[in-house]
Amino acid sequence: MTKLIHEITTELKTFISKQRLFFVATAPMSETGHINLSPKGYDSFRILSPNKVAYLDMTGSGNETSAHLLENQRITFMFCAFEGAPKILRLYGKGHTALRDSDEWKSLILHFEDQAGSRQIIVADIDDVQTSCGFGIPIFDFVEQRPTLVDWAMKKGRREVEEYQVKNNSDSIDGLPTALKLGNDGGDT
Repeated sequence: MTKLIHEITTELKTFISKQRLFFVATAPMSETGHINLSPKGYDSFRILSPNKVAYLDMTGSGNETSAHLLENQRITFMFCAFEGAPKILRLYGKGHTALRDSDEWKSLILHFEDQAGSRQIIVADIDDVQTSCGFGIPIFDFVEQRPTLVDWAMKKGRREVEEYQVKNNSDSIDGLPTALKLGNDGGDT
């Protein structure tokens, strides 16, 4: 049965901490723009308070989340239990991007291991938390996180990774600018 509450409880925090994969969804304001749904791995998600979360975002082929957050701030996170008791958890909120050269980054990065290939930190204030049954989610055995992205970034080095980000992560596929392009983290600081 679906349950809607307005903060991340201790029980849900424990559930989140055990998940090795989560999903992030954002969308542009335009009806014709692409909705983005991205899987995220690594030990990259943090609960900062019952109503505030952040994740260390790694370099990727696109940067839709940052562009959408600049435009409208809407963000949804989803966690699924792939082992143990079935459960789906969604966090709904408003988010922004913290960039590497910002004061906010400097305080937030203390919660993470700053891995090779890290690009930005996505921060969200959570308004609603929803759980549902997850009975249709299959059971999987975790093997390991893929090392490919971190290995790629380490081989390139920080300067080449930043050049890649400027070239490939400055605009969304719909042509919306990202925080990397504008040099604006969209946060409160």
